[in-house]
Amino acid sequence: MSGTGGPRSPAGASPLGARRRRRRGLRITAWVAAGVVLAGAGGAGYVYSRLNGNIHSVDIDAALGDDRPVKLGNGAMDILVLGSDSRSGANRAYGHDGGSARSDTAMVVHLARGHKRATVVSIPRDTLVYRPACAKPRGGTAPAAKRAMFNSAYAVGGPACAVRTVEKLTGLRMDHYLEVDFTGFKNLVNALGGVPLTTTQAIRDPKSHLDLDAGSHTLNGDQALGLVRTRHGIADGSDLGRIQLQQAFMKALMDRVRGLGLLTSPTKLFSVADTATSAVTTDTGLGSVGKLMSLAQSVRGLKSGQIHMVTLPVRFVPTDRNRVEPIPAKAATVWAALRADKPVPASALTGSAADRTDAGKVVGPDTGQPAPEKR
Repeated sequence: MSGTGGPRSPAGASPLGARRRRRRGLRITAWVAAGVVLAGAGGAGYVYSRLNGNIHSVDIDAALGDDRPVKLGNGAMDILVLGSDSRSGANRAYGHDGGSARSDTAMVVHLARGHKRATVVSIPRDTLVYRPACAKPRGGTAPAAKRAMFNSAYAVGGPACAVRTVEKLTGLRMDHYLEVDFTGFKNLVNALGGVPLTTTQAIRDPKSHLDLDAGSHTLNGDQALGLVRTRHGIADGSDLGRIQLQQAFMKALMDRVRGLGLLTSPTKLFSVADTATSAVTTDTGLGSVGKLMSLAQSVRGLKSGQIHMVTLPVRFVPTDRNRVEPIPAKAATVWAALRADKPVPASALTGSAADRTDAGKVVGPDTGQPAPEKR
């Protein structure tokens, strides 16, 4: 992985006008992308060079070659957003995983033609899918597997294998790739000064180090990470409940970014941008501040009400309740809708195991009411 460069701002451009355009560009569609967009407001010269050098990128196009779905060709765009659970480096504080990183969170972000509407499809990490043969990072090839856990693709072959697996699953070409790990996510939330939200019930999960009373909170990085990782503190303890918490937190994070007024504080803005660009790994197509800002500008008209967040329709595997599998007809309808650049019909989501989980109701927007005192 390496940092890549990008073009400087055009000479003679109005700084105030550029900042206003960038401010409009903050309407990005996934929790990692929300932080990344801030990087583009960091100015030129040393600041631009610093932020640009922070970004790590991988050449997924070169790794995958030509055996891929064709691009939609109408201006629509599909982005695979992953949160990785690597325990290497600074992430060792979150436990041990035997040396293999996995994709703890996975979202396919579909920006419709004109980028005025978006659909975000979460893929449960425990979903059994066909994993194609993939090159291993240290040489050799991991053979194809018919019923492999979805998150094992990243473990055996890194970002390129994750993208190849998603493309085989969906029939969609992933135009871009964004990844953030535990430490990067935590640091980004801290750089934003925390994220306000309300919990409608207490959440206790020693495994994710989360201990929240019912009420309003401003979550710091550790608490936010605990919230998006917890699966034992709410609902049925499955990954499906955790996904709903992640989707609810994404909305709270987007509200936080929009409400901070970062442009009035250059020091705060640089701190957030520096953290955001250090937190991500992208494909080379997004591997510079300029390229990230181009994406941000393309979604400047996207409203929060035009972002439809869904979970891939799945059912529990009868022989193992810790695993799920796509419901063939319903999953096919979801991916067909995106390939046709149309909204996902509600009928495709009914009857899914995710449809019977109400963990998303546990987290809502900040009400301004303090959390009850502990006794």
